[in-house]
Amino acid sequence: MNKLKKYNVMNKALALMSLLFVVFFTSCEDVVNLDLETGESRIVVDAEIIWKKGTTGNNQVIKISKTASYYSSTTPKVSGAQVRVENTKGDVFTFNESEPGVYVCNNFVPVIDMEYKLFIQAEGKSLTAVEKLTSVTPIDRIEQAIVPDISGKDVIELTYYYKDPADQVNFYMTEYRSSFLIFPQYEISNDEFYNGNEVSTRFSDEDMKAGNTVNITHRGLSKNFYNYMKLILEASSANPFIVPPGNIRGNIVNNTDVNNFALGYFRLCEADEIPYLVK
Repeated sequence: MNKLKKYNVMNKALALMSLLFVVFFTSCEDVVNLDLETGESRIVVDAEIIWKKGTTGNNQVIKISKTASYYSSTTPKVSGAQVRVENTKGDVFTFNESEPGVYVCNNFVPVIDMEYKLFIQAEGKSLTAVEKLTSVTPIDRIEQAIVPDISGKDVIELTYYYKDPADQVNFYMTEYRSSFLIFPQYEISNDEFYNGNEVSTRFSDEDMKAGNTVNITHRGLSKNFYNYMKLILEASSANPFIVPPGNIRGNIVNNTDVNNFALGYFRLCEADEIPYLVK
Protein backbone atom coordinates (compact mmCIF):
# COMPACT_ATOMS: atom_id res chain seq x y z
CA MET A 1 0.00 0.00 0.00
CA ASN A 2 2.84 2.41 0.79
CA LYS A 3 4.40 1.60 -2.56
CA LEU A 4 1.11 2.40 -4.29
CA LYS A 5 0.87 5.76 -2.50
CA LYS A 6 4.43 6.56 -3.50
CA TYR A 7 3.59 5.99 -7.17
CA ASN A 8 0.47 8.12 -6.82
CA VAL A 9 2.52 11.02 -5.43
CA MET A 10 5.05 10.69 -8.19
CA ASN A 11 2.29 10.61 -10.82
CA LYS A 12 0.72 13.75 -9.36
CA ALA A 13 4.07 15.52 -9.38
CA LEU A 14 4.74 14.51 -12.98
CA ALA A 15 1.25 15.64 -14.00
CA LEU A 16 1.81 19.05 -12.34
CA MET A 17 5.18 19.47 -14.04
CA SER A 18 3.65 18.53 -17.40
CA LEU A 19 0.85 21.06 -16.90
CA LEU A 20 3.31 23.84 -16.02
CA PHE A 21 5.40 22.88 -19.08
CA VAL A 22 2.36 23.16 -21.40
CA VAL A 23 1.20 26.45 -19.83
CA PHE A 24 4.68 27.93 -20.15
CA PHE A 25 4.99 27.19 -23.84
CA THR A 26 1.39 27.98 -24.81
CA SER A 27 1.73 31.37 -23.10
CA CYS A 28 4.34 32.38 -25.69
CA GLU A 29 2.31 34.13 -28.40
CA ASP A 30 5.15 35.44 -30.57
CA VAL A 31 5.17 33.85 -34.02
CA VAL A 32 8.65 32.80 -35.07
CA ASN A 33 9.33 32.54 -38.79
CA LEU A 34 12.50 30.63 -39.51
CA ASP A 35 14.82 32.08 -42.11
CA LEU A 36 14.79 29.07 -44.41
CA GLU A 37 16.94 28.84 -47.49
CA THR A 38 15.01 28.98 -50.75
CA GLY A 39 16.28 26.44 -53.24
CA GLU A 40 16.24 26.74 -56.99
CA SER A 41 12.69 26.82 -58.33
CA ARG A 42 11.82 23.68 -60.28
CA ILE A 43 9.04 22.78 -62.67
CA VAL A 44 6.57 20.23 -61.28
CA VAL A 45 4.75 17.98 -63.77
CA ASP A 46 1.63 16.11 -62.67
CA ALA A 47 1.16 13.87 -65.70
CA GLU A 48 -1.05 10.85 -65.14
CA ILE A 49 -2.76 9.19 -68.06
CA ILE A 50 -5.41 7.09 -66.33
CA TRP A 51 -7.68 4.79 -68.31
CA LYS A 52 -10.64 3.84 -66.14
CA LYS A 53 -12.39 0.62 -67.12
CA GLY A 54 -15.68 1.28 -68.86
CA THR A 55 -14.50 4.57 -70.39
CA THR A 56 -12.80 5.45 -73.68
CA GLY A 57 -9.87 7.13 -71.90
CA ASN A 58 -10.04 9.98 -74.42
CA ASN A 59 -10.13 12.77 -71.82
CA GLN A 60 -6.79 13.30 -70.07
CA VAL A 61 -5.25 16.16 -68.06
CA ILE A 62 -1.65 17.21 -67.38
CA LYS A 63 -0.86 19.92 -64.81
CA ILE A 64 2.34 21.97 -64.72
CA SER A 65 3.39 24.18 -61.82
CA LYS A 66 6.55 25.32 -60.01
CA THR A 67 7.95 24.82 -56.54
CA ALA A 68 7.45 27.74 -54.13
CA SER A 69 9.02 28.87 -50.85
CA TYR A 70 7.96 27.17 -47.61
CA TYR A 71 5.81 30.09 -46.45
CA SER A 72 4.12 30.70 -49.80
CA SER A 73 0.34 30.30 -49.73
CA THR A 74 0.03 29.75 -53.48
CA THR A 75 1.48 27.37 -56.06
CA PRO A 76 2.84 29.13 -59.17
CA LYS A 77 1.23 27.80 -62.36
CA VAL A 78 3.17 27.37 -65.59
CA SER A 79 1.22 28.88 -68.49
CA GLY A 80 2.01 29.00 -72.18
CA ALA A 81 3.63 25.57 -72.32
CA GLN A 82 3.50 23.33 -75.37
CA VAL A 83 2.46 19.82 -74.32
CA ARG A 84 2.03 16.70 -76.42
CA VAL A 85 2.22 12.91 -76.09
CA GLU A 86 3.29 10.55 -78.90
CA ASN A 87 2.97 6.77 -79.10
CA THR A 88 5.24 4.30 -80.90
CA LYS A 89 2.91 4.31 -83.92
CA GLY A 90 3.59 8.01 -84.44
CA ASP A 91 0.17 9.22 -83.26
CA VAL A 92 0.36 12.69 -81.67
CA PHE A 93 -1.99 13.84 -78.88
CA THR A 94 -1.90 17.57 -78.17
CA PHE A 95 -2.75 18.94 -74.72
CA ASN A 96 -4.19 22.48 -74.86
CA GLU A 97 -4.22 24.88 -71.91
CA SER A 98 -7.76 25.21 -70.49
CA GLU A 99 -6.77 27.33 -67.48
CA PRO A 100 -3.42 28.46 -66.03
CA GLY A 101 -1.20 25.39 -65.67
CA VAL A 102 -3.88 22.89 -66.76
CA TYR A 103 -3.52 21.17 -70.15
CA VAL A 104 -6.30 19.00 -71.58
CA CYS A 105 -6.54 16.42 -74.37
CA ASN A 106 -9.94 15.13 -75.58
CA ASN A 107 -8.85 12.58 -78.19
CA PHE A 108 -6.26 10.45 -76.40
CA VAL A 109 -6.19 6.78 -77.44
CA PRO A 110 -4.98 4.41 -74.67
CA VAL A 111 -3.50 1.04 -75.66
CA ILE A 112 -2.30 -1.46 -73.05
CA ASP A 113 1.48 -2.09 -73.09
CA MET A 114 2.05 0.60 -75.71
CA GLU A 115 4.92 3.03 -75.07
CA TYR A 116 4.19 6.76 -74.94
CA LYS A 117 6.54 9.75 -74.86
CA LEU A 118 5.75 13.08 -73.21
CA PHE A 119 7.09 16.33 -74.69
CA ILE A 120 6.90 19.66 -72.84
CA GLN A 121 8.31 23.02 -73.89
CA ALA A 122 8.01 25.44 -70.95
CA GLU A 123 9.94 28.52 -69.86
CA GLY A 124 12.77 27.79 -72.27
CA LYS A 125 13.12 24.20 -71.10
CA SER A 126 12.62 21.01 -73.11
CA LEU A 127 11.25 18.18 -70.96
CA THR A 128 10.64 14.57 -72.01
CA ALA A 129 9.60 11.29 -70.38
CA VAL A 130 8.82 7.77 -71.60
CA GLU A 131 6.50 5.16 -70.05
CA LYS A 132 4.23 2.22 -71.00
CA LEU A 133 0.52 1.95 -70.24
CA THR A 134 0.13 -0.74 -67.54
CA SER A 135 -2.99 -2.90 -67.23
CA VAL A 136 -4.86 -3.82 -64.05
CA THR A 137 -7.05 -6.75 -63.09
CA PRO A 138 -10.62 -5.69 -62.12
CA ILE A 139 -12.08 -5.60 -58.62
CA ASP A 140 -14.29 -8.67 -58.18
CA ARG A 141 -16.23 -7.70 -55.05
CA ILE A 142 -16.24 -5.48 -51.95
CA GLU A 143 -17.21 -6.72 -48.49
CA GLN A 144 -17.97 -4.76 -45.31
CA ALA A 145 -17.46 -5.80 -41.69
CA ILE A 146 -17.20 -4.38 -38.16
CA VAL A 147 -13.77 -4.95 -36.61
CA PRO A 148 -11.92 -3.57 -33.55
CA ASP A 149 -9.14 -1.07 -34.21
CA ILE A 150 -5.87 -0.95 -32.24
CA SER A 151 -7.64 0.79 -29.33
CA GLY A 152 -10.39 -1.83 -29.23
CA LYS A 153 -13.05 0.51 -30.67
CA ASP A 154 -15.32 -1.01 -33.30
CA VAL A 155 -14.87 0.49 -36.79
CA ILE A 156 -16.16 -0.26 -40.27
CA GLU A 157 -13.71 -2.12 -42.50
CA LEU A 158 -13.99 -2.49 -46.26
CA THR A 159 -12.24 -5.34 -48.08
CA TYR A 160 -12.02 -5.57 -51.84
CA TYR A 161 -10.88 -8.64 -53.77
CA TYR A 162 -9.20 -9.17 -57.15
CA LYS A 163 -7.49 -12.04 -58.96
CA ASP A 164 -3.79 -11.48 -59.62
CA PRO A 165 -2.63 -12.73 -63.05
CA ALA A 166 -0.23 -15.68 -62.78
CA ASP A 167 1.65 -15.06 -66.03
CA GLN A 168 3.18 -11.65 -65.14
CA VAL A 169 4.76 -9.58 -62.38
CA ASN A 170 2.28 -6.98 -61.17
CA PHE A 171 2.42 -3.77 -59.16
CA TYR A 172 -0.64 -1.98 -57.79
CA MET A 173 -1.72 1.25 -56.12
CA THR A 174 -5.04 1.79 -54.36
CA GLU A 175 -6.48 5.27 -53.87
CA TYR A 176 -9.29 6.00 -51.38
CA ARG A 177 -11.34 9.20 -51.59
CA SER A 178 -14.32 10.23 -49.46
CA SER A 179 -15.85 13.27 -47.76
CA PHE A 180 -14.46 12.18 -44.38
CA LEU A 181 -10.88 12.15 -45.72
CA ILE A 182 -9.08 15.50 -45.89
CA PHE A 183 -6.65 14.07 -48.44
CA PRO A 184 -6.79 10.90 -50.55
CA GLN A 185 -5.12 7.86 -49.00
CA TYR A 186 -2.78 5.67 -51.05
CA GLU A 187 -1.47 2.14 -50.66
CA ILE A 188 0.94 0.27 -52.94
CA SER A 189 1.54 -3.47 -53.28
CA ASN A 190 3.09 -6.09 -55.54
CA ASP A 191 2.44 -9.78 -56.17
CA GLU A 192 5.79 -11.12 -54.95
CA PHE A 193 4.15 -13.37 -52.34
CA TYR A 194 0.72 -14.01 -53.90
CA ASN A 195 1.29 -14.27 -57.66
CA GLY A 196 -1.72 -15.88 -59.35
CA ASN A 197 -3.89 -15.88 -56.21
CA GLU A 198 -6.96 -13.98 -55.11
CA VAL A 199 -5.84 -10.86 -53.26
CA SER A 200 -7.72 -8.94 -50.57
CA THR A 201 -7.00 -5.34 -49.60
CA ARG A 202 -8.50 -3.76 -46.47
CA PHE A 203 -9.38 -0.18 -45.57
CA SER A 204 -10.81 1.31 -42.37
CA ASP A 205 -11.09 4.73 -40.78
CA GLU A 206 -12.60 5.75 -37.46
CA ASP A 207 -14.56 8.54 -39.21
CA MET A 208 -16.15 6.24 -41.79
CA LYS A 209 -19.90 5.98 -41.19
CA ALA A 210 -22.95 4.44 -42.83
CA GLY A 211 -24.07 6.63 -45.72
CA ASN A 212 -20.51 7.65 -46.73
CA THR A 213 -19.41 6.90 -50.29
CA VAL A 214 -15.82 5.66 -50.60
CA ASN A 215 -14.32 5.87 -54.10
CA ILE A 216 -11.84 3.01 -54.48
CA THR A 217 -9.46 3.33 -57.44
CA HIS A 218 -7.34 0.25 -58.14
CA ARG A 219 -4.42 1.04 -60.50
CA GLY A 220 -1.85 -1.03 -62.35
CA LEU A 221 1.67 0.40 -62.08
CA SER A 222 4.96 -0.06 -63.86
CA LYS A 223 7.81 -1.30 -61.66
CA ASN A 224 9.62 2.04 -61.95
CA PHE A 225 6.57 4.06 -60.91
CA TYR A 226 5.95 1.62 -58.03
CA ASN A 227 9.51 2.25 -56.77
CA TYR A 228 8.99 6.02 -57.12
CA MET A 229 5.70 5.94 -55.17
CA LYS A 230 7.31 3.77 -52.50
CA LEU A 231 9.86 6.54 -51.84
CA ILE A 232 7.12 9.19 -51.85
CA LEU A 233 4.93 7.30 -49.37
CA GLU A 234 7.86 6.42 -47.11
CA ALA A 235 8.89 10.07 -47.00
CA SER A 236 5.38 11.38 -46.30
CA SER A 237 4.69 8.90 -43.47
CA ALA A 238 8.19 8.76 -42.02
CA ASN A 239 9.17 9.38 -38.42
CA PRO A 240 9.40 13.20 -38.01
CA PHE A 241 12.87 12.77 -36.48
CA ILE A 242 14.16 11.00 -39.60
CA VAL A 243 15.29 13.09 -42.53
CA PRO A 244 13.25 12.00 -45.58
CA PRO A 245 14.92 11.65 -48.97
CA GLY A 246 14.99 15.05 -50.67
CA ASN A 247 14.33 15.85 -54.31
CA ILE A 248 12.87 12.46 -55.18
CA ARG A 249 13.44 12.28 -58.92
CA GLY A 250 10.90 10.90 -61.35
CA ASN A 251 11.32 9.98 -65.01
CA ILE A 252 11.05 13.51 -66.47
CA VAL A 253 14.29 14.64 -68.13
CA ASN A 254 15.27 18.27 -68.71
CA ASN A 255 17.07 18.08 -72.06
CA THR A 256 18.06 21.75 -71.85
CA ASP A 257 19.83 21.44 -68.47
CA VAL A 258 20.05 17.95 -66.95
CA ASN A 259 21.00 19.38 -63.55
CA ASN A 260 17.83 21.47 -63.32
CA PHE A 261 15.57 18.41 -63.41
CA ALA A 262 11.78 18.66 -63.13
CA LEU A 263 9.82 17.02 -60.33
CA GLY A 264 6.98 14.58 -60.92
CA TYR A 265 6.42 11.38 -62.88
CA PHE A 266 4.85 10.67 -66.26
CA ARG A 267 2.81 7.51 -65.72
CA LEU A 268 0.11 5.64 -67.63
CA CYS A 269 -2.21 3.40 -65.62
CA GLU A 270 -5.29 1.37 -66.34
CA ALA A 271 -7.62 1.58 -63.34
CA ASP A 272 -10.80 0.07 -61.96
CA GLU A 273 -12.80 2.60 -59.93
CA ILE A 274 -15.79 1.65 -57.78
CA PRO A 275 -17.82 4.07 -55.62
CA TYR A 276 -18.89 2.02 -52.57
CA LEU A 277 -21.82 3.17 -50.41
CA VAL A 278 -21.10 2.29 -46.77
CA LYS A 279 -24.03 0.45 -45.16
